[in-house]
Amino acid sequence: MRPVACGTLLELVLAGRATVEGKYLRLTDRTPTGEPLLDGRLVLLDAWLCDRDERQVTEWLTKDQARAATATLESLYVRGVVVEQRHKILGLFRTRRYPEADWTPETELRQRLQDVVLEGAAPDERTAGLIALIHAAKLHGLAFPDVPGKQVAVRMAKVATGQWAAESVRAAIRDMQAAMAAVAVVVAVTAAT
Repeated sequence: MRPVACGTLLELVLAGRATVEGKYLRLTDRTPTGEPLLDGRLVLLDAWLCDRDERQVTEWLTKDQARAATATLESLYVRGVVVEQRHKILGLFRTRRYPEADWTPETELRQRLQDVVLEGAAPDERTAGLIALIHAAKLHGLAFPDVPGKQVAVRMAKVATGQWAAESVRAAIRDMQAAMAAVAVVVAVTAAT
């Protein structure tokens, strides 16, 4: 789930812990944020850099995609947003599901997205960054299942390229969008061969 890896990386950028410049990712501050999910990613990112100043962001997103999704799910579980349900299929195969237990975070997020995308409100940095990532991942229909995709895509594109954040954050999001596209090509080519 590249969007999850991009989302956690974006949070580190917004927290001033990392930068994405062009193709490269670097840590700017190794101080913990106080948020366990982000601090875990920060430690892994620091270890992955292996005392280098920078490495390609596409490498990190490819490497971190599965672990970021698992860590995010665990964070939601610890916070009580989802619950774990274990089942066996045909009495043999163990499965786990994580249905929502607390709809409040999703409801609040959907309202913020609706305010910005459908009502034209000015976004804060976090909301605008999320919209830019949703747009880059082409998840318009997931975010707005009852709204025509073209209508949502146009507004999301405006938000993604708008003047809502400092140039460094906009550039980081633009570069992460490009990285997401590059990772998608690598995954598609690998799967085909």
